[in-house]
Amino acid sequence: MRFLHNTTLLGWLLVLCLGQAHAAAKAADDSQAALTLLEKALAYYHDNGDKAFAAFSRQGEFVDKDRYVFVVDTQGVMLASGGPSSALIGRDVSEALGPDLQKAFKNALLVPEGNGIQEAEYRWQNWADGKVERKRVFYQRIGGRILAVGYYLPRASAEQAKALLDKAASDLAKDEKGTLTAINSLKGGFLQDDLYVFVVDLDNQRYVAHGTNLRLINTDFGKIKDPEGKPVGEPILALMGQQDQGEYAYRWKNPVTGKIEDKHAYLKKVDHLLVAVGYYSP
Repeated sequence: MRFLHNTTLLGWLLVLCLGQAHAAAKAADDSQAALTLLEKALAYYHDNGDKAFAAFSRQGEFVDKDRYVFVVDTQGVMLASGGPSSALIGRDVSEALGPDLQKAFKNALLVPEGNGIQEAEYRWQNWADGKVERKRVFYQRIGGRILAVGYYLPRASAEQAKALLDKAASDLAKDEKGTLTAINSLKGGFLQDDLYVFVVDLDNQRYVAHGTNLRLINTDFGKIKDPEGKPVGEPILALMGQQDQGEYAYRWKNPVTGKIEDKHAYLKKVDHLLVAVGYYSP
C-alpha cells in the first residue's frame, strides 16, 4: 500500500472503517447469540431443575458452534457442560482455574441471586482451534447454581493495539535494554492474544525485538514482505523516515487464528527505535 495520493488514502480509510464496522457487528452478533442461549438455558432450568444438566451436557440445542452452556455450583464443582470442560463434570474446578478466572468465579459467587444476568471476561481453551483465547461470559446465579454461556474474542481492538504501543514506547524510553529483553521473552505483558510488539533499530534497519518470532531478530526489516510477496518493511521505513508516528496496513499471519489476515499497524519512533503494534481484521 502506498500513501502517495489523497484518493488512495481516502480509499484505504474507507476500507479500514468498513473492516472495523464488520468486526464490531460480528462481536455484537456473538454477544447476542451467547445471551440468547443463556436465556434459553435459564428458562429450561426453571422448568426442569437439575434434570436439565443432562441436556446441557450433550451436543444438541444448548450448543451453538463454540458457544455452550455450562453450570457450576457455589462450591466450585462443575455440574454440566456442553463444551471441553465436560471432562471436569463432578470435579472441583475452582483451584484449577487461572487467576483471572478465579477472580471472575469469586465475583460470581458474591452476586445476589436476584441481580439477573451478569458479565465477566477471562481466558479459556477454544475447542475449535485448541488455543487459549479471551472469552466473555454471561452468567446468572440461581440458588446454589451458576448457569453460564460464553463466546471467544480472538481479535483485539484498535484501542487495545494503541494502548500496547503506548506501553511499549513508554517502557523503552525508560529502560531500553530491559524492555527489549521483556518483549523477546514472549511475556512481560507485551504479548496479548493476537497483539504483540516488534521493534526495529532504525540505525541498521534490523529487528531487535519481536513478540512472537525470535527468528526475525537481527534480520533486515527492509526486506520483509507479506505472504504474497508485497514489500512491508521498505514502505514502513520510508513512511517513518518522514514522521515520528504513523499507520500502515498489510497482510500477515494472525498468531491466534493461524490465518493470513488484514493487519493494521500503529507505528512510533522512540529515539533510534521503531516500535509497532498491529491488530487484525476478520
